[in-house]
Formats: sequence, structure tokens, C-alpha cells
Amino acid sequence: MPISPNFTSVLSKDWEINFTQCTPTGFLKYTDLCNILQLTAAAHSEIGGISFYDMQEFHQAWVLSRMRVEVHALPKWQDVVTVKTWINSLENSRSVRALEMYVNGKKIVGCETYWAVFNTQARRPEALALPYEHFELFPENRATEEGFSKININHEKEAIFEKTVYLSDLDIVNHVNNVKYLEWCLDHVDSKRIMKQEVKSFEMNFMKELSLKDKVVIHESEDDDHTTATFSITKGEKTCFALELHWK
Repeated sequence: MPISPNFTSVLSKDWEINFTQCTPTGFLKYTDLCNILQLTAAAHSEIGGISFYDMQEFHQAWVLSRMRVEVHALPKWQDVVTVKTWINSLENSRSVRALEMYVNGKKIVGCETYWAVFNTQARRPEALALPYEHFELFPENRATEEGFSKININHEKEAIFEKTVYLSDLDIVNHVNNVKYLEWCLDHVDSKRIMKQEVKSFEMNFMKELSLKDKVVIHESEDDDHTTATFSITKGEKTCFALELHWK
């Protein structure tokens, strides 16, 4: 698709929270929060001419490598949220994108994401084949208090669950969707802490893709003062994903 005449380097998009996106408390699930953020990023890439559809002409797609989300509050059922997004950096095969969520003009979520251009045939990163110079970059305008980082993995963590990748776990790029990793881990968190919205922030590292019928193991550890929980997902001897949860 060509660059939209309505293209702007900073996009604001409204979403109404529906009941399928909420926990029994009526507040947005953390997984659906990530979905809304990702859909907003996709909408911005579409009007800017670097969407999945555009990139598939060159067998390319954006894949998420790292993501940090800082949560001040969660929206509830029927709230209309505004998600604002812009790009901090974009060069060759890498991009850092910022996202913020607002309710009634008040910022409730900040997010920083790190994306890589991925060749869907060769299954490896490569330079973006499309022009992107029309995007104004905002390197100093950060959406989070802290940037994303490499999560330190404790390889002696307890194995808590074994999982096989099913068709429902895959996305259009034919690998496990990034939100699925988060969902698998949160299913093994104390539900009371989730319902009470005790998550202060969380960070995810996506290291290796998973495909249909892959068998994985989910591991968990918690620090001594119970303020941080770390999860990892392994396939054989290789770590594919890491999640770090920070509690309020």
C-alpha cells in the first residue's frame, strides 16, 4: 500500500475496551494490553507504507525482539483509550518504537519496543527493503522511565510446565505470536496478584522463534524479597524467551 495522505510521524488511535479483553474484575488483561499496543504499531506502519502487506513483497516482516511495559493503571471495560506512538530510531534492520496509553488525557501505560526486520523465507534478519525516510524520528522522546534490557536468566530455575506449540499459538509470520509467550507465563502467576493489578512493569526478550509442534519448558524463579519474578521458555538447551515481572 502507498503512503497514506493522512500519514503523520506521530499517530494517535482510539480503542474501546470490550468484555473479551477483560479479567473477571472488568479490567484489561495484560496480554490484551500488549495486543492493543501491537495493533497500534501496525496501524502506524500501514499508513507509513512499511506494513506487513508492503514488506511481504520482499518476503519481510517486522518481528518483536524486546519490549518493556510500565503500568500505572489499567483501563476497564467500555473505557475508550488513546494510544499514541512514534519511532525513536529506525535504521537498516532495526527499529525502536515508543507507545503510550491514555484514558481521559491521563497517561496510564508507557511502552518501549525493539523490532527487527525478518525475512520470512530465509528466517533471518536483514535490512528493510522499503523506504522509510519520511518517518520523522524522535530519539529523545521516550515513553518509559527505563529502557528495555537484556534479562539475566537463572539457568537453575525451577521447571514448572511443559508445553507443545499448537496452531492457535501461531501468527501470520508462522511462528508463536509474542503475546502467547506472555500468556503462557502469566497462567502460572498467582491469580490474586494479577486481579489486584500488582504488576508495576514487565519486560520481555524474544530470542528464538518457535514453530508448530515444538515442545518447550517454562521455568520460573523469584527474588528473595518477592518483588521480581523471572520466567524463561526453553526448547532443548536453548532459551527462546525471557520475561521479568516487577511487582508493586
